[in-house]
This record gives sequence, structure tokens and C-alpha cells, in this order.
Amino acid sequence: MVAAEAALSPIDGVFRALADPTRRRVLERLSRSPASVSELAAPFDMALPSFVEHLGILERSGLVRSQKKGRVRTYQLAPRRLRLAEDWLARQRDLWERRLDQLDDYLMHLHGKQGKDAP
Repeated sequence: MVAAEAALSPIDGVFRALADPTRRRVLERLSRSPASVSELAAPFDMALPSFVEHLGILERSGLVRSQKKGRVRTYQLAPRRLRLAEDWLARQRDLWERRLDQLDDYLMHLHGKQGKDAP
């Protein structure tokens, strides 16, 4: 799976990481403060190796970074990478708002024509 992730563009990796509810909850938790693996894993009903896989995906996507001191690995949010997704979504929103405005103009034009054609 790591080889497949390496082939992803940075934004694809971000969206892949964000696609999973467990990973989104981890990001929400890390938005409050850094945390150890055990602190992050505590609320989840899953085996630790499975949970650590989620952390690996988040780290490879650039959404979190970790630091090891002794036997404790601590994770923290790396918010700069979220801007990739935010910028992409903003461009999509702008595109669809323009399209909807054009549709609205067209429908208003049709409505105006129908009003003129009425007896």
C-alpha cells in the first residue's frame, strides 16, 4: 500500500487521508494539542497496529508529523497540507457558483421572455 501512496499526488494523498472517519477524528483531536499514540488510540475500538496504520497514512500525506522521545511517539497536526484541499475546494466552489449564476441569469431571461409573450 505504501508504494501506491507514493504514486499519489500530494492533493490525492490528502483527500485519501481525509476520506476515512477515523483519520478525520484523529485530526480533530490533534487540532487541540499534540498527543501520543496511546492517547490518540484510546477512543477507538481497534487493534493498535491497525490504528498505527491510520497514523502512517496521515503522516505520509503530510497532515501530521511525529516526534519520538524515548519510547513515546507524539503526533501533531501539520495544517499547511490542509491548504491543498482547502484551495482545491475553494476553486470548485467558485466554479459552481459561477455556473449557478449563469443558470440563474438564463432562467431569468427565459422568464422575462415568457412574460412578454403572454396575452
